Amino acid sequence: MQANQITEAFLSELSADHHQQPRVSLYQPTHRHHPENQQDPIRFRILLKQLEQLLRRDNHPAEEVQSMLEPLELLGDDSGFWNHTQDGLGVFASPGWFRVVLLPRSVQELTVVADSFHTKPLRRYLQSSDRYQILGLNQQEIKLYEGCRNSIEAIEPKAGVPRTIGEALGEELTERHQTVASYGGTTNAMRHGHGGKSDEVDDDADRFFRAIDRSVMETYSVPSGLPLILAALTEHHHRFHQISHNALLVPDGIKMHPDSMSIDELRERAWEIFEPIYHARLEAMADEFAVAKSKDLGLDDLALIGEAAVAGRVATLLIEADREIGGRIHPVSGIVHLDGEGQEQGDDLLDDLGEWVVKYGGQVLVVPTGRMPTSTGAAATCRY
Repeated sequence: MQANQITEAFLSELSADHHQQPRVSLYQPTHRHHPENQQDPIRFRILLKQLEQLLRRDNHPAEEVQSMLEPLELLGDDSGFWNHTQDGLGVFASPGWFRVVLLPRSVQELTVVADSFHTKPLRRYLQSSDRYQILGLNQQEIKLYEGCRNSIEAIEPKAGVPRTIGEALGEELTERHQTVASYGGTTNAMRHGHGGKSDEVDDDADRFFRAIDRSVMETYSVPSGLPLILAALTEHHHRFHQISHNALLVPDGIKMHPDSMSIDELRERAWEIFEPIYHARLEAMADEFAVAKSKDLGLDDLALIGEAAVAGRVATLLIEADREIGGRIHPVSGIVHLDGEGQEQGDDLLDDLGEWVVKYGGQVLVVPTGRMPTSTGAAATCRY
């Protein structure tokens, strides 16, 4: 089974109107290694049973239920798939349509059958304010990573992003650079002389750094909007920062190359640098909402947010990460109907609010519970 990448394009595909109903969403925490991952397909089959019960509860025809669940059942039996999972799994299906995503962070078990796909866990990953990217750099090659507080993954450079100085400079690479490179790729190898090879190597390094800065900025930083942390030897930091035009490059950085540490140590060092930035972002979100509320443009009442979201008035919506509120939004009036006490929960109202805001070009941010500026689970800043 080929899994999809978690991208804004995939999120848009889930939000598209062309999918038939019902729309099924399944989330499950998974494990990367043996023996923990042996339980994952067993848990998946239990969740499939829950989905089947939800579909039959809503009186969907037996043939339709069987047809929708068939690709999920095949996935449950695919041993090759379950041997290569990450920390979480998302599965989405509607009549005649089926998609799978692997998640680099754990999720809570969840099965939903509703009029729309449940996308909050994906949105939390894509738009979470705790994500960052790392550029591992020396004078010979680059390495790329993307991470958050709890996990980090190596990124395979996309087409057009040079991985080595040879790819970046091509025929412009000075012939003498290879001599210095054979001493380990650092400027220290030839520092004893003035001019000559050392100057040529420095020129190559500057041109290499410029090419990498431009390529990483255009291919990764600008599209993602994620801060970039440089991981390199101390002598390379000053040079790269002088050359860089990337506004998302974090002033501080990791004064070691990634090859000299484990992946967990790289994550820990990156989080030490990024944590103050993360907290500042959350405080800024709360301050912006407070200013909007003082101008009667900030809403925390779910009923009012629902009406504003369907009318296209919400510019920014903060939704609580680990909270679900059962309910529905009327697609014309925006009137919110909350599930009654003891009533089996349908879709997550917070997730649906996010879908409406995105539909009208607004921004949705998933915020940790302790950092939410409201107690209702949502905070909306309106355009007017």
